[in-house]
Parts: sequence; structure tokens; C-alpha cells
Amino acid sequence: MATTKQGPLVHASADSGTRPLKILIAADTYPPDVNGAAVFGFRLATAMTRRGHDVHVVAARPGKGPTCTERRDEATVHRLRSHSVPTHETWRICLSWEIKRDIRRIFDEVQPDVAHIQCHYMIGQATIAEATRRGIRTIATNHFMPENLEPFLPFPQWFLNIVARNSWRDMGRIMGKAAVVTTPTPLAAKAMREHARLEKVLPLPNGIDASNYELAPGEVVDRPGHPTVLFVGRLAQEKHVDVLIEAVGRTDPALNVHLEIVGGGEVRPALEAKVAELGLQARVRFAGHVDDAALRLAYLRATVFCQPGTAELQSLVSLEAMSASKPVLLANAMALPHLVQDGVNGYLFTPRDPADLADKPELILRRSPEEIEAMGAGSHAMVVNHGIQKTMDTFEKLYRGGSVEDYLPSA
Repeated sequence: MATTKQGPLVHASADSGTRPLKILIAADTYPPDVNGAAVFGFRLATAMTRRGHDVHVVAARPGKGPTCTERRDEATVHRLRSHSVPTHETWRICLSWEIKRDIRRIFDEVQPDVAHIQCHYMIGQATIAEATRRGIRTIATNHFMPENLEPFLPFPQWFLNIVARNSWRDMGRIMGKAAVVTTPTPLAAKAMREHARLEKVLPLPNGIDASNYELAPGEVVDRPGHPTVLFVGRLAQEKHVDVLIEAVGRTDPALNVHLEIVGGGEVRPALEAKVAELGLQARVRFAGHVDDAALRLAYLRATVFCQPGTAELQSLVSLEAMSASKPVLLANAMALPHLVQDGVNGYLFTPRDPADLADKPELILRRSPEEIEAMGAGSHAMVVNHGIQKTMDTFEKLYRGGSVEDYLPSA
């Protein structure tokens, strides 16, 4: 079979018409997992089902048991036998030799027109291999950096560096089989070209519906009598919430800055211990996991949003906060800088530097209410470029045979 630089020619076209498609989404992480990749997979399935397509998701079973099938509103979800890992409280992995037969059976039953993998690890790797064997068009989206795995691997740094290099190599080998490769940001695309040797990677934002986080006409949200910095996300080592806690403790006591932390994760006990050590129990609130309605209110109540993570490929939670018209404080790392115009809608700070981060809320909170509102409006204006409908339109065209050349800028 003739091949291109990135995938066999059999993938060159799928369907140029308007008939409903059978779409198979392979997700190594999917709800009830709580992370950006899982949220995107759910939103992708939901959007394509609403557009009239027959959507199937292949994902790990969230607990013990054999492979099974769930009928959900957003898709038919095929849950593969999975196993817990000792370094993460909720993460489940599928072993390739256990799932290959199930994935072949799912392909036999579904007969998909296109397969869309969300990761190059176990489920994504097995799915793209089976799709390629059958000559089915494949799209590959990367939501991860190999460094995301480091907190869960109890090895010295020299060994983690080897793991990262091998992961990049595997990403190129596996995703190179796809007709089109995408990732949420230009920075991530650049990293994939450099480290995974993927020649053509389409930066395509995960997308967000800003209207979900805007105040409805006549809606009033009760806000606390003190300024609040909000963090939303998984409580994991690479999120560096400990840096944020220390920074809040360093702010001017006269400002009475409080911190609300939404989300759960493996480092929560350590974070709670740090709050107690610093004597901040009255100013730091752990909200835990919350539903969508409570999360929306958390964004709207907050004064400022902060994302101190250093391994963000896009940061959906930052986009959600910006949709709620909040100024943002973001670490100057990975893909976060492109969401900030310093002094306009927020500030960047030096990663892992609580002293630098402590200075930034004061630059916002010492402004007038009107100036703070204008900064939030600046955030909202930037979100327009990340509309979810545009993203879903593009994926639908790619499913039907669209080429990466249709969207990449001309050389």
C-alpha cells in the first residue's frame, strides 16, 4: 500500500456528503475521570451526537469487572476491563493484551466510518492499530505531554527523562498512522513536531461555549465580602497548588485575600496540611468535586482565577474562568502564556515562585472595581477565538475527509 509521510493513502477520504457517520472515539481517560482530556472527550461525543451522528466511545471501565457497554445520553460507551495503579487514587489502565480482542469485536459490531483517538497510550494505540488494519480513516488528538506522567512514576529524574523520550518516540510512531493529527495549541503542535517528529500537526482548540459561564439576564450572584482567588482542577503535583496556597499567605493581610480550591486529587491531604502549617484555615476553602452548576457559580463568585500548573496544553478551566469574565493569574509555562495579555486581562507569574505569584493578585485587587471589571471583560473577549462550535465544525469536516492542509497556514 502506498503511504504518505503521515498515514496510508487509504485514509485520504471518508465521506464528503452529509449522511450521518458512525464515529468511534477512543479515550484513555473519560468521565467519571476529572481532567481536561476527559471533559473534551465527553463534549466531543455530545456535540457529534447532537449533530445526528452515531457515536461510540471506547474507554476504561472505572472499576473492577469485565468489558461492558453503557447506553448514555452522549454516546454508546464501551467500557474495557481495567486495573488500578498504586500511584493514583482514580486512574485506571487497560493492558493491551487484554483489550485487543474486545476492540476487534467493537469494530466488528460498530463498523465505524472514522476512529478518533485522544491519546497514544493503551486504548488509543490499540484502536488506531485496528483501524489502520481495516483501512478506516483515523484522526489523532494529543492532550498530553509525557511530563504529565512524571508525578505518577516513582523513579529518579534520569529515568523519567528516558521515559519521556520513549513516549515522544511512541507518539510519533503511533499517531503518524493517522490521516490528521491535532492538538489544542500551537505550542503543543511545535513540541510534537520537534520531539515526536510529526511533520503536520493541526493546532485546534478544544473549544468552549462561553455562554455557559456568563450571567443570565437579571441573574444576581451573591459574592463574599472579601476578594477570592479561585483554583479549579485536579489536585496533582504538577498543578502546584501548594505554590498558590503559600502565595495567598504572603499577600497583604489588609486585603484579606481568600482562596477557594475546587477539585480533588492525590495531593489534597498534603495541601490541607500546608494550609494548617501556615495558619490559613480561615482563608482557604477546599470545595472538593462539585457539579456543573456549582462550578459555574464558583467562577462567577470569584474575583480572580489562578492556574499555577506547569504542564497545561490548553487549560479548559482557565478558558471557563475567562468566559465568566474573570481576570486571570497564570504560570508562564507551556500553553498558558497565550491566554494572558499582561495588565490587560491578568498577569503571568514565574512558575513555582510563590513570592512572584503573591505580588500579582495585589496588582489586580488594588484597582478600582471598574478597572477589575474591565480586566474581566478583556478575558471574555479573548475567549471568542476558542468557540466550541468552530472546533466541532472542523472535526466534523476532518471526519468526512478534510485535509490538514485545509487548515494549516500556507508556508
